[in-house]
Amino acid sequence: MIRLHVEASLAAGQTIDATAGQAHYLATVMRRSAGDAVRLFNGRDGEWEARIAMPGRGKAAFSVETLVRPQAADADIWLMFAVLKRDTTDMVVQKATELGVSALLPVFTERTNAARINADRLGAIAVEAAEQSERLTVPVLHPARPLHEALAGWPADRLLFAAMERAEAVPLKPAHGPAALLIGPEGGFGPRDSALLERCGFVRPASLGPRILRAETAAIVGLALLLAPGCG
Repeated sequence: MIRLHVEASLAAGQTIDATAGQAHYLATVMRRSAGDAVRLFNGRDGEWEARIAMPGRGKAAFSVETLVRPQAADADIWLMFAVLKRDTTDMVVQKATELGVSALLPVFTERTNAARINADRLGAIAVEAAEQSERLTVPVLHPARPLHEALAGWPADRLLFAAMERAEAVPLKPAHGPAALLIGPEGGFGPRDSALLERCGFVRPASLGPRILRAETAAIVGLALLLAPGCG
């Protein structure tokens, strides 16, 4: 069953216009036609079955019919991660979405090699990952900013577990309540970043095991540990 994320509100009897990209995907890629069923979700109203209508060439719409799955709360876990090379950053966003994070916070650290991100591209990757993994929500993608700026406005009730390699830290365990995971860049945190993290009372150094992991692997492992025993 094809699942698509939409922005519009969902209720029985509504008709929603598909985006140009969705219309192309349905007609050209998936070879769907008028009357075929799809599933729709928007992060607020649950998942609905709908029927495809094709009012014109290159256009599509959805006739919303039946609630299939009511909206449910996600695990309140954020991922803050140092921006990596493009393909690696894409992977982190994709896998973090599949695992069930509620927010993605890309940051620039002392040893970050990339100077910027393509927010539209990452947002599209998150939407596609949510559609394919049967999530009911898409994680919030925050603008990329320097690490010190992201930490300056940190909410007091949310612990931030920093994955620290070659450091004496307690093993990361499942979170109970609001929490976040911080993954550093290739090569680890620099001395200025490490000093900054040490001054933040809400930061907890955490170990992901005895081996040195690539940044993208650390993100997947760390989130799996925080979200255990159930992801999302």
